[in-house]
This record gives sequence, structure tokens and C-alpha cells, in this order.
Amino acid sequence: MQRVVITGAAHGLGAALARRFARAGAAVAVLDVDAAAAEGRARALAADGTEAIGLGCDVTAPADCLRAIDAVIHRWGGFEVLVNNAGITHLGLLRDTEVEVLRRVMEVNFFGAVNCTLAALPELRARRGRVAAISSVAGFAPLATRGGYVASKHALQGFFETLRSEHLEDGLQVTLVCPSFVRTDIGRRALGPDGNPAAVTRTGVGREIEPDVAAETIFRGIEAGRRLVWVGREARLAWWLAHLAPRLYERLMIRRTMGTPGAGQGV
Repeated sequence: MQRVVITGAAHGLGAALARRFARAGAAVAVLDVDAAAAEGRARALAADGTEAIGLGCDVTAPADCLRAIDAVIHRWGGFEVLVNNAGITHLGLLRDTEVEVLRRVMEVNFFGAVNCTLAALPELRARRGRVAAISSVAGFAPLATRGGYVASKHALQGFFETLRSEHLEDGLQVTLVCPSFVRTDIGRRALGPDGNPAAVTRTGVGREIEPDVAAETIFRGIEAGRRLVWVGREARLAWWLAHLAPRLYERLMIRRTMGTPGAGQGV
């Protein structure tokens, strides 16, 4: 039986991923900064017959990540898959955004994934396991009014692509996941330029993907051992457009972001 650890798994896409892995017969460890919600999600999975653990974990704290990973290993004896899903976003022009807001987004989205991965790395290497990171279209292209989010996802992709290259010979597998916009609460919880909640009227720009649909694509990509998983037709189109016609991409992106006051952030 496969054993999977998922961060940010109490809600949204993380919860959908937990349900999908559970349906495949995996044991699932739900990690979330909201310990009560993580435990509740694990109880719901267990009620359906899944072996599940719910643990509070602040991914920005390396010691907390080590504690959570050690707790999973102590309970199960090990695990094979880590999915770095925890994330936040912000909304505002870079010129108006306080540096501490950018730092907070980077701490959760980038260093949170780094902290959990380094904590789990000895276990995953020993089992020739897999680490997956939920990146974004913002991991390879600009996205106006979300500059800190974009920076965190660009950094995420560079880190995990390098990690993959450093472990070509020891069997560690790395999957990067690039969704377009997923219908979750991440946009409604966006930080504003001053760090207070942003005034958000929509959760994404353009067509949004339902979490369970996105989770199915991600699950299949991880199970197939893919290096890169596109989630949504728009994600693949955005990659090609951003690389082959960057000025056109910028014009279209600006029209959909700057031209949509209050628009939220997808995954």
C-alpha cells in the first residue's frame, strides 16, 4: 500500500488530492497549519476506510516539518510520496506591496516546500520515492498583481528541477505540477498590499478548474511518474504562448488581470 504525505491538505486542492489518493487505496497523512482541520479531514478519510493521519504543521518552520515527518514515519514505518501543496497568495501591484507581504508568500510557497522536502529527503531517497510540488502557470510566466506569488513559484520550479538533476542516480523522483486556475479559497484568503486581507470578488482569472478534476489529473501524473504535469488546457497553452510570443502573452495577461479589478488568485 502506498503511503502519501500531503501539505495544506485540510482544504481545497490538498483535500481533493487526499480524497483521490485515498480512493486509490493509499494511506494518507494530512498536514495543515490548521491542526484541528487536519485532524477532521483525517477522520473523514478514516470513516471511509482509509488509513489516515491528521497533523498540524507550519511549513514555514523547519523544526515543525521535521516533527511532522518524524511522526508519520513513527506511525507507519515510512512513506513513499510527499506532495507539497500548501500555499498562499497576495493581490496588488508590486509598487504598492510591502516587502513583508512578499516575504510571507515566499516563506509559505517556496521555503515551506523546501522545509518539508529536506525533512523527508532521507526517507524518500531510501525508498526511491517521489516528491511532487504544486507550482502554477505563474511558475514559468508573469502574472500582474501577483508578483510575489510568481516569484515564489519561479523559485519553486528552479529548486525542484535542480533537486531532480542532483538525484538522477539514486532513484528519487520529482514531479512538478502546473495548474491554471483552480476553484479554491486561496484567492479569497489573499493578502492585500499591506498584509491585510485583500478585497476579492472572484477566485480566479478566466475559466476555473474544479478541485476534484485537478486532483484527478495530478494523481494520474504522479502515478505515471511524469516529470511535469499540466493541469488544464489553459496551462499548456500559456506555456507555449509565454515562450513563443511573450509580448502577446503579456498583453492578454494584463487584459485579464489588470482589467479585472478585485480578481483573485488561482493555484
